[in-house]
Amino acid sequence: MLRLLLTVSICLLALALSAPAQTRKSGTKKAPAGAVPDAALMQKIWDGWATLDPANVAQYYASGPHVFFDIAPLKYNSWGEYEKTVKGVLAGYKSAKFTVDSPEVHPHGDLVWASAIIKNEMTTKAGKVEMGAFRWTVIWSNEDGKWLIVHEHVSAPLP
Repeated sequence: MLRLLLTVSICLLALALSAPAQTRKSGTKKAPAGAVPDAALMQKIWDGWATLDPANVAQYYASGPHVFFDIAPLKYNSWGEYEKTVKGVLAGYKSAKFTVDSPEVHPHGDLVWASAIIKNEMTTKAGKVEMGAFRWTVIWSNEDGKWLIVHEHVSAPLP
């Protein structure tokens, strides 16, 4: 089952990256002018998640039908669904801290894909401290000059 999930994830990433992109006359792909997503933005997004209020990161996510994979539940079909459901999950916590580690950012025309390890420390409302690390892969699309997350995959290694 794990092998199947990994295979499907790799296929989805490959499909997203093979989408047509603007090219220069030389044929090399170039990111649009202006600031492209980078490690600083990645940390800013996770600082927003650390507030435990999805409304604080909504500005970074594209609306409409986009797939977002998370640790639990497994899949969301839009930002609206993601925001609504994760709000209930985060309600069980009183604090969180996320640190983006080993970020890799890859501009590719109107898309930028990135990956990182996210170190986390979360405290439940009951006072239990949970620490760990998970994987984050994210794809931004330049939509009318604004970089928005159109796909995200968060996963944790098996214990």
